Amino acid sequence: MAVALVLSLPPAAHADVDVSLWNGSRAMAHIEAQLRFTPRSMDMPGHQRTIDYIKAELAKSGLTSVTTQDFVYRGTSKPLALFNIIARLNPENPRRVIVATHYDSIIRAYRDARNPQAAMPGANNSASGVALLLETARVLSASPQPPVGIDLIFFDGEEGPKSLGAGDPDWHPIGSPHFVEHLNDYYPNRKPDKAVDFDMVCKKDILLMPEASSVKAAPAEVKTFWELGAAIAPKAFSSKITYPISDDHTALNEAGISSFLVIDFEYEPYFNTSQDTFDKCSAESLEAVGRTLLRYLYLP
Repeated sequence: MAVALVLSLPPAAHADVDVSLWNGSRAMAHIEAQLRFTPRSMDMPGHQRTIDYIKAELAKSGLTSVTTQDFVYRGTSKPLALFNIIARLNPENPRRVIVATHYDSIIRAYRDARNPQAAMPGANNSASGVALLLETARVLSASPQPPVGIDLIFFDGEEGPKSLGAGDPDWHPIGSPHFVEHLNDYYPNRKPDKAVDFDMVCKKDILLMPEASSVKAAPAEVKTFWELGAAIAPKAFSSKITYPISDDHTALNEAGISSFLVIDFEYEPYFNTSQDTFDKCSAESLEAVGRTLLRYLYLP
């Protein structure tokens, strides 16, 4: 869609938060650590190792309210055990904001021309979102309390029941739809005010464009986030609206939570190949996204 999102008003005033605390090198280390667990798809040893890693890093950050939403998906010939991880900052605050990503990766690099059975590293497609949330957790714990309660959610099963993502013609996320089916377990009195979902956010020379379904569902939030981003990292944020992309924000929007996706989906020729590796990622790209997120979370 060759349409521009109008960014006319200046960003809203924000609380006093030091965005320079958000460190891209630390986030890169989280990506590197996850790659040691490859393959990280459901029902593989690396999947559980990734879960253990996320929980351990959240504990290091000082977040004490961390739970898992365990369930079994029976839509395939073999039941799959899934685990959404929910870390809550300031859990008593009734105003909640969801910050989400997925941590599962596809099982194989199906787009490899020579070796489609190769293991999928998934440095950008899955590890980058986890790295973003873990570094954000560290900074939030070391910063003044934001005006809202924040729920960091690491969704399982985003790459679908076959763990092939876009390589599965019947692809659909599993973890986020299950989460919204049981929304009252976490939000018995009121739904979260909004949600932001991150996927594929470490690419060198990252260029983030508002995603079409997000603009339709959460136009004001998209506008605010992109304004903040353009002020922090002008080269990383474009106002040109891109095509619709389904991700974990889709289920959240369907549940009535104003949600948007932050993604740079233009990742050729590495997308879902064995070349989605650590060297394709950038600390500067991660900082552009992470510092924008931090500023966004401290808005009144």
